[in-house]
Amino acid sequence: MAKRIEGIRVALEESSDPRRKEHAPRYFKSGPGEYAEGDLFLGVPVPDQRAVAKEFGPSITLEELGELLLDPIHEMRLTGVFILVNRMKKAKSREDQRPLVDLYLASLKGINNWDLVDSSAPHILGPWTFEEGQDMLYDFAGSGDLWKQRIAILTTQFYIRKGYFSTTLHLAKILLHHPHDLIHKAVGWMLREVGEKDPTVEYEFLDEHYADMPRTMLRYAIEKFPERDRQEYLKGLR
Repeated sequence: MAKRIEGIRVALEESSDPRRKEHAPRYFKSGPGEYAEGDLFLGVPVPDQRAVAKEFGPSITLEELGELLLDPIHEMRLTGVFILVNRMKKAKSREDQRPLVDLYLASLKGINNWDLVDSSAPHILGPWTFEEGQDMLYDFAGSGDLWKQRIAILTTQFYIRKGYFSTTLHLAKILLHHPHDLIHKAVGWMLREVGEKDPTVEYEFLDEHYADMPRTMLRYAIEKFPERDRQEYLKGLR
């Protein structure tokens, strides 16, 4: 096991960019007291991580993948996410998907930054909960755990792309007064995606709730609106 994991580490290190490595702790907020405090980085571009995932993914075992998803190094975990997502997309049945979902849920301790959440939740929990039920998402939304809450709302990106909006809207209401801007951005983003599918649904939701929204959430939600509408929302004129 250790040999394959070490092979992934070496492959990633070969693509390390010193400038990216220096910048990453600031970009991903891993300093003292920040939301990703203590995370470690190699400075590897995402396309290179995807290439490593494609190279090593077919041969890695689920046990090894679980180790990868909990690795102290950020890029190791994200590479593990890419491998898991690739496998989920190739799974042909619920029976094939179940061990992948179980592994993901068992590894949530390592899904602890916005890029790890955003790259995984819609593709792993999206198709699973769409068929199996959304209770997990509501549990996550009410958990008080920042990353589980972001997972909950980001999972619904899968639903939105299928034209199903109610779970997104219900979770948006639950998270409407969340204190963290990472949730403000995520909820606003998902509302914007709803609007791209059905503008009327987003306008109706915003007309009811925009006055209570954090400013960042509202700005993300109305980013692609006509300028006149954007200004009406921002100035409280709706």
